Amino acid sequence: MPAYVAFLRAINVGGHTVTMARLREIFEATACTSVETFIASGNVIFHTRSTNAAATETRLEIALRAALGYEVATFLRTPAEVASIARTDPFDGEESSKEEPSLFVTMLASPPTEESRQKLMSKASALDAFAVVGREMYWLRRSRETGFSGAQLERIFGQKATARNVKTVRAIAARLFPA
Repeated sequence: MPAYVAFLRAINVGGHTVTMARLREIFEATACTSVETFIASGNVIFHTRSTNAAATETRLEIALRAALGYEVATFLRTPAEVASIARTDPFDGEESSKEEPSLFVTMLASPPTEESRQKLMSKASALDAFAVVGREMYWLRRSRETGFSGAQLERIFGQKATARNVKTVRAIAARLFPA
């Protein structure tokens, strides 16, 4: 039975509050098994009989909207994809070599177009560096004073997205593949 990690957008932000128990119930009601939430920010590890990730994303988005009353964009990744995302270091360890920088991973439904990649790269600065690998965009924020935001990313890419600190993604990968 395939395993997936769902990275959900708009869970416990923007005035929306969803308990992890409620989130597990919604997933279980959509034929997901072994449902486990990870940190209260919309990360769900689960199994399903479906091998069609796109259909599973759609099914979950419909169920979440019906249960919660608002749209929750859902981005599925396999455990192998999560492990690959966690290992990817497009900035040669810079995020861990300094005290303040933060590295974020933004999940997209599909790889960005070349035009949107170019728009994104034009926004790079001394404070913000970007790299795109497949359906993920890595954002190295070198200072809290950055003027860049996730909303800008969605406008540049022309699609919904959800971001996580790379530490969260690495913790999920470690949960999926204990040493």
